[in-house]
Order: sequence, then C-alpha cells, then structure tokens
Amino acid sequence: MKRSLYFILTISTLILWSSCRKDFDFESSDGTLTFSKDTVYLDTVFTNIGSSTYNLKVYNRSNKDISIPTLRLGQGQASNYRLNVDGMAGKEFKNVELLAKDSMYIFIETTFDIQSVVTSNNQFLYTDVIEFDSGSNFQKVDLVTLVKDAVFIYPNRDANGIVETLTFDVDGDGVDDETSVQGRFLADDELNFSNKKPYVIYGYAAVGANKTLTIDAGARVHFHANSGLLITNNASLKVNGQLSPDQKTLTNEVIFESDRLEPLFDNIPGQWGTIWLFQGSKENDINFATIKNATIGILAENNPNPIIPKLTIKNSKIYHSSNFGILGRATSITAENLVINNAGQSSFAGTYGGSYNFTHCTIANYWSNSFRQFPALYLNNFLIREDESTVTNALTAANFNNCIIYGNNNPEFLLEEEEGAAFNFKFTNCLIKFKDSNNKYTSDPNYNFDNTTLYANVVFNEDPNFKDPKKNELIIGEKSAAINVIGNNPFSNQVPFDILNVSRTVSPDLGAYQHIIFED
Repeated sequence: MKRSLYFILTISTLILWSSCRKDFDFESSDGTLTFSKDTVYLDTVFTNIGSSTYNLKVYNRSNKDISIPTLRLGQGQASNYRLNVDGMAGKEFKNVELLAKDSMYIFIETTFDIQSVVTSNNQFLYTDVIEFDSGSNFQKVDLVTLVKDAVFIYPNRDANGIVETLTFDVDGDGVDDETSVQGRFLADDELNFSNKKPYVIYGYAAVGANKTLTIDAGARVHFHANSGLLITNNASLKVNGQLSPDQKTLTNEVIFESDRLEPLFDNIPGQWGTIWLFQGSKENDINFATIKNATIGILAENNPNPIIPKLTIKNSKIYHSSNFGILGRATSITAENLVINNAGQSSFAGTYGGSYNFTHCTIANYWSNSFRQFPALYLNNFLIREDESTVTNALTAANFNNCIIYGNNNPEFLLEEEEGAAFNFKFTNCLIKFKDSNNKYTSDPNYNFDNTTLYANVVFNEDPNFKDPKKNELIIGEKSAAINVIGNNPFSNQVPFDILNVSRTVSPDLGAYQHIIFED
C-alpha cells in the first residue's frame, strides 16, 4: 500500500512539474557566438573533384537559448561550397536554434571547376564565408580552398555504363587477351607528361607496344584508388627527374602519389596500385623520383637477362607501400642511390630468380602499421603455383655493394633457395641487421658469413644512426657505423655522388647518403 501511494505521489509530482514547465524560449543571437576556428582551410583539391568533409564547431557560451536568424554562405546559392547544419544540407538556413551552453557542428565540402574563372594560372585560391546573422550582430568564418587544374586520364564507359578494361598480350603468345584491369592505353599525344599541370589517373594508364612514356622533371602524377601505370610488351617508361635544390618542395623531382591531397593522407600506405613493368617491357629508366603510398611501388616482371636491365632506377625514394617497395619477379634491376622504407612486407623482394645489382642503396623497413612477416630484403629462386607445386628459376646475380640493409625487425634479410636453379648472390661492404638468436640458420651455407665469396667486409647489427627513419629521414649521422671506413672506392667511383649530389669519392659512406652532423 505504501509503495503504491509513493508511486502515485511521484507520478503526480512529475505531471505537475511538467505542466508548470515552459517551452524553451529562444532569443535572437546577439553576436556573441564563438567558433572552433576563424578560418576553415579545406586542403588542396583538384578541379571538379569533391573535397573531403571539414567541420566547424559553433558555441553558444551564454546562459540563454538562442536562435540564429540567418546562417548562410556569403555567395549564397552561387557558392561552390556546401554546408550541412544540424543534419540539414543547404547553403542558406534560417532560425537555427542553439541551446544555452551548447554547441553544434557545421560540415563543409566543396567542388570547384577552375575553368569557370578567368585565370592563366594552374591553381586558384577559392574563398567564401559563412555568415551568421546580420547588422550589428553579424559574425563570419572564412572558407579557403586551393584548387588545382589537372590533366585527367580515365577509362571510357560504354552505353551501358561498363568501364573500359585493358586488352593486351598477357601471355606473350602474340595474341591480345582481355583482362579485368580497368584502364585504357595512352594516345600518342599523351605519351609525354610535362610539369605544367599535375596528372590524375583513374584506372591503369597503359603504354602500348613499341611506345615510350616520357615524364619530365618536376611532373606530378596522382593516382586514384586501384590505379597505376602499366608498361606493356616492348614499351618503355622514362622518368627524367632532376636534383631539387630544395629538398622540401622537390621541385625538380617526379612524384608519384595518391590523389588525396589532404595532410591526413600524406603517409597512408596502399592508396593506389603500382607502376607495373609488365613482362616484355624494356629499358625502363627512373631517375630522381619519389614513389609513395602505393600498394606496390614498382612491380617488375620477367626479362631476367637482357643486355640492358629491364629497370634502371637511380636517385629515387620509395615510401609507405602497403605490400612491397619493389617486387621483382624473374626480372633484372640495376639500382643506384635508391632509398626504400616503410613497406608492409619487404622493401625489396627479388623473387623467382632474376638479376639484381644494387650499389649505394639504403634498403630499410621501419613499418609500424601492422605485423610485418617479411624482412627489408628478401631473395628467392622459386614460385609456388596454385596447386602448391614449386617451380624454380635461376637467380643469376644479386649483388649488393656499399648498401645499408636495416629496419625495426630481426633479421632484415632472408635468403630462400630451392634446388634445381642457380642461387648467386654477394654482399660487399654492407651494413646489415641480422641476429640469429635461435641458431636457426647455422647449418645453412648461404648464411656462412665467413665465406668471403658471399660476404666481403660486411658489418652486422651496428647502428646506422639514421636521422629519423619513422619520418623517412634516412640520411646518416656522424655516429653511424656506415661512415667512411668500409666503403669501397671502385663502387663509389661507379656512383661518385650521393642522392643529394654530395661527392663520395674521397671518403665514401655506405647507403644512398653521405653522412652529416645532426643539429641538436
């Protein structure tokens, strides 16, 4: 009985309180709103490509519930910005309510066509404002976006909306094969990428037989997700970057990266596919390039013993590949002053045999995004088919001269040999991270470090003293175990300048960089 009476009294009290409570009384805003920022910078976007979504937080710090009479873009309906206020999309809003001591988010996006403005420049600073109220209560927040013009390369669609796929000789039998790779072949007038405008590629931009894609110094090539370059049979790629005086802007280098320009995406791996040097492509040259944020930086297949290597890469850097920095399959690669770091598997993998010659290269792997199964450097002479059978192919050469092979795992190089094909390798004047703590490799002759035909003047497990490998700063300091004591002059004379054009002929250091003195 007492419990029932208590329940009735409680409900009665709530009803009486509710009946006496007034609805929220909203007063017009008085110009005292505060904001999380006074300018919203929407990071650089390409023309006609929508931006990411940015936010602005609006605070009512008063003790009054307020109504904002008008909230609008300064350019009104003509604005190229878009707003979402309290779940409502639009460009102009009226009587926006905001409770006392409360806040709300405004979400902002933009898409802009640079051709809609009269400008001789390839980029345009587009601005607008978000206006709150008017008259003496007027407040505003600026909006700023840098819009870049670009050359867009994308596959066509047929009448049914089906995206074009590439057809070319996949198996080398002289007959074109249909593939599921979305993309198209570059026309003859598209085979020179200049530095006048950036290039944005959707799908794979392919280079046809007996054609050459030439990329000029200073060019910028951006790839959408699942996109890349494909160099087909008898085709070639020539990347003609040059040394950049300013190592921050890299004005003269050729840069391959994602089409996401926001800083948040700057170091995210796996945003696009690969530079695919397909079987039969030939005499591919890459000089002074940066390749970043790919799934595989460079995938080179077949042509293991040509007179001229399938790929010659010099003075270049490959960072943040979700799988491999360079993956070679029964191919031939010559590398000088090459820096690779932060790959989800191996920074360099030479698989199914081939021929590889690396001189003054820094092959590092400080991947920290997830568990890494493979070392920085991996070599084998076989592949495993779908039926789990093993096929071997000769590793005719794998020479690493004056190189640093290091990382945050142990060991950072792995050799896997199958009988039935040659397995030729040699490390000369290298600094390598390899600790066989469990004596796992003691009986394997490939790890006999006293065998000078395989290991000549190699230093193990000493500190390379990289400046900051997590930030891809792999230049070495004065405390490095790789400085001026074990570099071999024949190899340094072969590559007389480091990746920054510093002479190394007198006191050569290992790796791609001559050492510096770090500032505190």
